[in-house]
Amino acid sequence: MSAPIKETAPAPAGRTVAKAPVRPGDRRGEGVVLNVFSHGFLALWALLIVLPLLWLVLSSFKTDAQIGGSALGWPENWTAGVFRRAWDKGIGDYFLNTVIVLVFSVPLTMLFGSMAAYVLARYRFWGNRLLYYFFVAGAMFPVFLALVPLFFMVKRLDMLNTYQGLILVYIAYSMPFTVFFMHAFFRTLPTAVFEAAVLDGASHTRTFFQVMLPMAKPGLISVGIFNTLGQWNQFILPTVLMQPQSGDDPERYVLTQGLIQLQQQQGYASDLPVLFAGVTIAMIPMLVVYLSFQRQVQAGLTSATLK
Repeated sequence: MSAPIKETAPAPAGRTVAKAPVRPGDRRGEGVVLNVFSHGFLALWALLIVLPLLWLVLSSFKTDAQIGGSALGWPENWTAGVFRRAWDKGIGDYFLNTVIVLVFSVPLTMLFGSMAAYVLARYRFWGNRLLYYFFVAGAMFPVFLALVPLFFMVKRLDMLNTYQGLILVYIAYSMPFTVFFMHAFFRTLPTAVFEAAVLDGASHTRTFFQVMLPMAKPGLISVGIFNTLGQWNQFILPTVLMQPQSGDDPERYVLTQGLIQLQQQQGYASDLPVLFAGVTIAMIPMLVVYLSFQRQVQAGLTSATLK
């Protein structure tokens, strides 16, 4: 005869039944699967970014026949003469115009944006939140909806096809994001340092420039890189505002406009390597800037959440 089945008594009320411990091997298995998945996704993402850039650079060294014949083939003759031709066909002037605009627009954007963000983050006054939400709303407003009134406003100021007109528009265009980003960063800075500077007799201007602004350096670098990338790659604003207004008005095209002009010219002239070389010249400075300051950008993005 089989032994009778013994019934286990239920656990008394108020007492919890101990669960079986989780084996360390199970945790390691889950971590390995997660690491494989995340690293595989990052590798795929890197390939999607690197391969088009590599194809673009390699196409600059090819001929029209090689570009039309095999898009993935390697160049037969490695020569840098195509970059010289692209520079002489207008890329040099477009590059210079873009640098002139950004040399003034990015620093002024950082100055005015950080000053506005500092006041909104550190001082309490009537309308503080209203002004802050006004800047936030500006970041969500599509620039396409403002092109027509913006064109007539710049025209009334007689600044169409001028460096100063585009600089002012770039500053206004980049201010909302700059204020939004720096406002959150200034709020994370220690209040004790600010109060100590005030007790020592420092003025508001001196406190900002000598105490608070150096402490916000990681955030300034991060938002400065974003503004540089955004203004360097901007197309719709210079297309509307940087067009010659008369026959004797000089062309002051920036790089994005110049690449479109070069595309039209080289499409008819059947010289596609010059176009690829022009795009490569326009791309290299931004890659150098980002790779040089990537650690500062990451520090600026994470410091606000760690403090």
